[in-house]
Amino acid sequence: MEECMVSGFRKAIPLAFGCLILAAPLSAQSAADSSAIRAAALDYIEGWYEGDAERVERAVYPDLAKRIVFRFPDGNEVAETDAKAMIKQTERGGGSGTPEEERRTEVRILDIFERAASVRVDATGWIDYMHLAEVDGRWVIINVLWETRPR
Repeated sequence: MEECMVSGFRKAIPLAFGCLILAAPLSAQSAADSSAIRAAALDYIEGWYEGDAERVERAVYPDLAKRIVFRFPDGNEVAETDAKAMIKQTERGGGSGTPEEERRTEVRILDIFERAASVRVDATGWIDYMHLAEVDGRWVIINVLWETRPR
């Protein structure tokens, strides 16, 4: 009986290993994906600082949801901005008043799986946590949750 279990186990190992080898390329991401994700995040933050609405519009999904939670003594409040408002704010100058030497544009890809990614952007006065998705062959920002830096 014990020998039969060991024999079955030995047969299962190559099968399991083969499945892992075949599955690995399916979820692997290319350097092109990482590059496109980083480019979308940089279009978003650099476009904001430059007042370049075209870059911001290229980076965001038309139904973008950008949110922050404000903490007040009497409770929390969630404020939301959408793609149109973000693009309009950028057209009006966005963060162009931020001196160049103070502009932070650090992009860190936290995770990529298939056609979804999470990214952190460290900006001058805040941090953005972004969800990106590959839509019609392009990586775009779908959601942003942001928080201000302590002063």
